[in-house]
Amino acid sequence: MIRRIGCIVVLTLMLVSCGAKKRTVTKEQKAVTEARKHRNPNAGIPTDGPKESELYPLPVNPGRFVKFPIANTQEYIETFAQMAQYEMRAFGIPASITLAQGILESGSGKGELTQKTNNHFGIKCHTGWDGEFDFHDDDAKGECFRKYNHPMYSFRDHSIFLSSRSRYKFLFNYRRNDYKKWAYGLRQAGYATDKKYPQKLIALIERYSLDDYDEEVVRGGLDTVREPKNYDVFTHEVEKGDTLYGISREYSISVNELMRINNLDSTNLSIGQVINIRKERSVK
Repeated sequence: MIRRIGCIVVLTLMLVSCGAKKRTVTKEQKAVTEARKHRNPNAGIPTDGPKESELYPLPVNPGRFVKFPIANTQEYIETFAQMAQYEMRAFGIPASITLAQGILESGSGKGELTQKTNNHFGIKCHTGWDGEFDFHDDDAKGECFRKYNHPMYSFRDHSIFLSSRSRYKFLFNYRRNDYKKWAYGLRQAGYATDKKYPQKLIALIERYSLDDYDEEVVRGGLDTVREPKNYDVFTHEVEKGDTLYGISREYSISVNELMRINNLDSTNLSIGQVINIRKERSVK
């Protein structure tokens, strides 16, 4: 009898011990996981801009999680400089800034978050992100970070992230090769909480001569200052059967741009809703 009671006590202690090792799930993790149970499994690849095959001359299989065995910072630069220059041509963000941010945020591609998610810029999920994600301890425990099938999607999403948010709008009035103003502007806009973030970016740019990549793009014909654009602005009243994608096709404007202009958190529409359309005026 005593032996039987002893066995029961030991078994109880083992169960309690096993339960103690159970991973703690934060409120944010529960909320994000629950909200995304029925999300689109193909989401997560930024839709603005060229298709994957048109992005960069790299062997890409988007159905596979690709990892680059980066040895050091110089190799990181050599691997991703062309991507950063492509983004500079497409969006006007200095390649030097993109590379310096990538080096700093990803630990030259060797950081734990980057290894898990191909997220080179520490971009968190935020409202409206419906792609792949993973949890990582940052400013708080178990924060939600975006996850990509390939690093190039991280570079593209970084460009979209900066160019589509109003708080970064002023940056695009700076000269495209003025990396110092961009570095201080990013801190001013709240990209990072580190007070020395601008100095760290500038130090990396000057140590590795990253601004040479900016000058190469400018010599290739990119204007150093963004030219003001003229737009036609009008509205579309939502009717039965309308979708944001359908409206975007009708007016030749991206879904992301429609969401940005109208401050939409989702693609859901209601009948009678007025959607603002802004299109660049064609030059005659």
